[in-house]
Amino acid sequence: MRRSSLRGTATRLPHYSALKVAEQFRVLEAIAPGRIDLGVGRAPGSDQMTSYALNPNPQNILDQFPRQVQELQHWVSGTPLPEGHPFRTVVAQPTGPSSPDLWILGSSDYGAQLAAYFGLPYAFAYFFSEGTGVEQALELYRKNYRPSENNPKPIATICVWALAADTEQEALHQLKTRERAIIDRRQGIRLPLMQPEEAERPYSSAEMATAEKLRRKAIVGSKEQVAERLKELAKSLELDELVVVTWTYDPAPRQRSYELLAQAFAMEQTDGHSV
Repeated sequence: MRRSSLRGTATRLPHYSALKVAEQFRVLEAIAPGRIDLGVGRAPGSDQMTSYALNPNPQNILDQFPRQVQELQHWVSGTPLPEGHPFRTVVAQPTGPSSPDLWILGSSDYGAQLAAYFGLPYAFAYFFSEGTGVEQALELYRKNYRPSENNPKPIATICVWALAADTEQEALHQLKTRERAIIDRRQGIRLPLMQPEEAERPYSSAEMATAEKLRRKAIVGSKEQVAERLKELAKSLELDELVVVTWTYDPAPRQRSYELLAQAFAMEQTDGHSV
């Protein structure tokens, strides 16, 4: 692990001005120096109508992403843009002795190659597709990496959905919420998260096949079981660090999961939260 971090993430950079994002995260950096990570992604996210509402002028917006990353990289670090750039004299405020760590987020080869080109750390959204394509993306990133001043070597992580509970049975019970949400979404059904008891309603044969596949890949169980799976995954992919995300219907099992994983990895805790 590199350091303890507060994971601040602007995952939809195309919706925002690069300068606006840089200044927002420089404010966070001033509040918590050395503990802010800024992850940016290219995907507009959400459904088409919501994306349009966020930005009603999307012409060529995705094509502008590399330019936005270049500008953000300089504004976040406090270094001037190249000679001739129209924004070279613009400085992101507030200035200070430290700056957030900039990451490229992605779930495809595009993000991996962009991170390699700019010499930035790369985070693969493993939980989007249960790991499909992760090996190829990381290989592309490491093979094509161009060293930068702040990052002379490639730094890679993946974001994994995992759930630990006091017993394996309880973890599998809480998994029902995510299982139902994924199955519904794949059928174009977007509903609020369900209680595990409600999510356990009977599946069709096709839904049951999907559910069984999800269960085989799910990283759930006791803290020892989950920790072992995470360690194996990190070792096989040669990761520099690992990010865990958990969501449940009730916040209490989610918090308990983080507490158990903090114990399993002997992480320090402050005010009841792992860091």
